[in-house]
Amino acid sequence: MIVLNNISFEFGSRYLYKDTSWHIKPKQKIGLIGANGTGKSTLLRIIVGEYSIEGGEITRRKDCKIGFLNQDLLSYQSDDDILTVACEAFERENQLHKEIDEILIRMEHDHSDEIMHQLHDKQHEFDVLDGYNIKNKAEKVLEGLGFLTSDLTRPLKEFSGGWRMRVMLAKILLQKPDLLLLDEPTNHLDLPSIKWIEDYLVNYDGAVIVVSHDRYFLDKICDRIVEVANQKLTTYVGNYSHYRIEKVEREELQKNQFANQQAYIKEQEQLINRFRAKASKAKMAQSRIKQLEKLERIDDVESDNASIKFSFKFTKNPGKTIIELKNISKAYPDIEILKDAEATILRGDKIALIGANGKGKSTLLRIIDGSEEFTGHRELGYNVTKTFYAQHQLEALNIENNLMEELIDLTPGQNETTLRTLLGSFLFHGDDVFKKIKVLSGGEKSRVALAKSLLMDSNFLLLDEPTNHLDMQSVNMLIQVMNKFEGTFIVVSHDRFFLSSIANKIWFIEDKKIKEYPGTYDEFEEWDAKRKQKPVEVKKAPVQVLEPAKNNNHKAIDKQKDMEQKKKLQTLAKNVKKHEEKLAELEAEKARIEAELAKPDVYADVTKRKELMEKYHATEKMFVEQTKTWELAFNELIELEAV
Repeated sequence: MIVLNNISFEFGSRYLYKDTSWHIKPKQKIGLIGANGTGKSTLLRIIVGEYSIEGGEITRRKDCKIGFLNQDLLSYQSDDDILTVACEAFERENQLHKEIDEILIRMEHDHSDEIMHQLHDKQHEFDVLDGYNIKNKAEKVLEGLGFLTSDLTRPLKEFSGGWRMRVMLAKILLQKPDLLLLDEPTNHLDLPSIKWIEDYLVNYDGAVIVVSHDRYFLDKICDRIVEVANQKLTTYVGNYSHYRIEKVEREELQKNQFANQQAYIKEQEQLINRFRAKASKAKMAQSRIKQLEKLERIDDVESDNASIKFSFKFTKNPGKTIIELKNISKAYPDIEILKDAEATILRGDKIALIGANGKGKSTLLRIIDGSEEFTGHRELGYNVTKTFYAQHQLEALNIENNLMEELIDLTPGQNETTLRTLLGSFLFHGDDVFKKIKVLSGGEKSRVALAKSLLMDSNFLLLDEPTNHLDMQSVNMLIQVMNKFEGTFIVVSHDRFFLSSIANKIWFIEDKKIKEYPGTYDEFEEWDAKRKQKPVEVKKAPVQVLEPAKNNNHKAIDKQKDMEQKKKLQTLAKNVKKHEEKLAELEAEKARIEAELAKPDVYADVTKRKELMEKYHATEKMFVEQTKTWELAFNELIELEAV
């Protein structure tokens, strides 16, 4: 469909891409990943033809229709309602509708056969294109992306940038291009809408290239990952999880190759230095110098998982209760958010506040913060010091400061080493700390604002969409920060990987109340899916009326039941033990294979390494399945013991 052959592209004074190639085939679902600044969005614009390449060539199929969702569409304005804007996707259908209307007007005074034929042809084409259902199609997509039916008649200009972007996404989806390019689409979607578009894209008939830092999203829709790094494009077959596994294997192989090459280079350099001065060996030394110059150098592996080396502590320890909300009510003119809601946050709670946009998540955060008016009672606990991070914190940064100056202004007494360590934890190294804030990207500004929030000596954090604008490496960093933070926090985010990594409680607003699930995000998802399933109607068996038994028989029956239960308990206990022994065997087998793979001679043998990796993955799969079997047996045993 599209072939990029040895392309090179220079931006400013550096190459983003140098002699790299990529073949995009029909129906592929591709995740385009890489650190911020590596040129992912630029590559999409190169594919569309907005940017010209310096070298190489791009071949596109002539009839290939491309749809491109990009951040520039945020500025699109229109007085038309959003349903009309979305229906602009149907260009041919709209043109035919206009022509049919014009013909019908002409037919009021022209009854010729020619005009009758024209009307028939236009109506037939309109019918073949399913033109009578374009509004139904547009409504379905818009509502899937989170719009209410009542929103469809509202002008586009009334909506915020994020909601306008959803309309643009709907319009592009309705065009059904052969190749769909999506630049960070989940930034503007809430969780229900993300899940809807996941299902839509999985079943989409065309090819898709998506730039995203949402790992769950990439796992659900992608059948291959293309990584942008070191001016090259590297393709991995499979979703994001498969990419992570294969990348580890490739990096391990690259490390070994790098080490072997470095040892070879060192050996050759020693020989050259030894024989360079000898006339009889000078020719040989020169020959080896030329060989080294021609040698294609292997790069060492750079880790993208920076570890946090900063301790996030606070001077005041709070009491057991952080905040208590009682009889909280909040309403806007057109919607009631909360009514007589109650909730308590305890010391050590790591809460993820989730739900669809418009449900009141950010409003609830502001109520907890004390910056939103409401009715009811809010009581902050003893010794609680809080910090509220939201996107407006980026606007509060002094753009004329450099990073060090920005942090020094906040904490004048803090020493430079501590501040450098903190900035290093947020991926600012070396001279980066002297960059002016005005030259930073959106993601970099977010990291500075987050670093400032953690310098405020707070034991309670409120975070509203902290992962917006962050790449995967930055999200990894933030996960480490949140897990190292010893205080309490409540966070709003649509990044499911982030939430699953940090939260021990889930809050959601339902029926104008604050509901709590006491567990991780993944556990909540499983529980929520079960409760939303339609209950299966069970036909009750006819009740059998028994004659009253004699007292002597009651004891015999009870004794028999006890014996049966005891026997069943023994059987279940043996079953659980058998599964535990099997798990231990599989774990030992995994450890054995890992030990074999760690041997340099084994890893260097590609055939043997591949064979061991296949065996390892098969053992891992058996281990996961055995764990599920053990859990079922263990739960059954616990339930019977509780009777």
